[in-house]
Amino acid sequence: MLDLEYIRGKRAILEDALRKRGYSTDILVELTALDQKRRELITKANELRSKKNHISQEIGNRKKRGEDIDDLLKEAKSIDEQLEEIKYKEKEVDKKFWDLWAYVPNIPHESVPVGKDSNDNVVVREWGEIREFDFEPKTHWEIGELLGILDFESAAKMAGSRFATYKGLGATLERALINFFLDTHRKNGYTEIFPPILVKPEALFASGHLPKFEEEMYHTERDDMYLIPTAEASLANLHRNQVIPEENLPLYYVSYTPCFRREAGSYGRDVRGIIRVHQFNKVELFKYTKPEESYEEHEKMLRDAENILQLLGIPYRVVLLCTGDMGFAAAKTYDIEVWAPGLRRWLEASSVSNVEDFQARRANIKLRRKNGKKEYVHMLNGSGLATPRVFIAILENFQQRDGSVVIPEVLRDYVGVDVIKP
Repeated sequence: MLDLEYIRGKRAILEDALRKRGYSTDILVELTALDQKRRELITKANELRSKKNHISQEIGNRKKRGEDIDDLLKEAKSIDEQLEEIKYKEKEVDKKFWDLWAYVPNIPHESVPVGKDSNDNVVVREWGEIREFDFEPKTHWEIGELLGILDFESAAKMAGSRFATYKGLGATLERALINFFLDTHRKNGYTEIFPPILVKPEALFASGHLPKFEEEMYHTERDDMYLIPTAEASLANLHRNQVIPEENLPLYYVSYTPCFRREAGSYGRDVRGIIRVHQFNKVELFKYTKPEESYEEHEKMLRDAENILQLLGIPYRVVLLCTGDMGFAAAKTYDIEVWAPGLRRWLEASSVSNVEDFQARRANIKLRRKNGKKEYVHMLNGSGLATPRVFIAILENFQQRDGSVVIPEVLRDYVGVDVIKP
């Protein structure tokens, strides 16, 4: 959520940001009208309260003089009725304003390229060599079924489409990835958190997932709770309604959770394999920082996510997202995409974002400077990493002519074998 200055003194900046992000500026017309109405009602209420105070003083004076006060009592009652009516209108207008304000996205950082969609994103760097095969590389679903480590038929019987059953060394490899990710990030100073994966609506509002992305999430209506789409939703609420001493920042957290997404509107895309599924595992990185350090910490978080892929030996590229392709809460986002030779395409395996104080305002998380001054913290999140695309990259990049898959060296102690054989 943005500072209200963006609807008042900084409106031009917000209008420009909305255009760059591909949003209509029509919302500002209604927001401005509601904000003006709110302020008018507050002013009117203050005037009436001042008038009532004057009447109360006059009632006291008349009583001392033994004079009639019926007319003043009648006028005071009328003011109370007007104040009650204004209170109701103010509450109604206030709700409309904040409900609408919750749909306004973050302001892009000045370093973010202006663009409409993924075609306007900028490749920052590439790492690793793209392997040249002396045979036709298979897709991960072909490899997984050949090795007996991915079972889509049983998953479809249990849960429908876009689910997978990991079997044998496939399940072991999945668990190995999770443990390897967590162990590596813990060594780099992140504190491990295992949070709830069912959260209240107010937690998802704080993280920026509600109200905009409600259709993307699984809702348990009976309890009015949501299955998290990412551990970001939980980690953004670790310090909700708290004030963090400046000397305690930055705070680094890492969390493994299963994640659940309905993938509404994506039917027909990436339906085969585990490219786009409803349930997946992800290790999330999260930071609380001082505002002046957040972009330096953003670059560090990006390097921490890249480090995982370098240790695994998976070719990848870093992409800076343009204004039109960034997430709702982000001020700046890098995607890390792994190369999948069987699919012959790059797959997003991580998104690393600085949301500045956007989530902190929703969650009411502040820092206290050494001089006592309070201000909102900056918050950052990044996948470190999501397992499905990394699992895909391992199967497809390290497949052999005989159908076997060589396990990256750093995973061998976790998996217990060097090669998964047919």
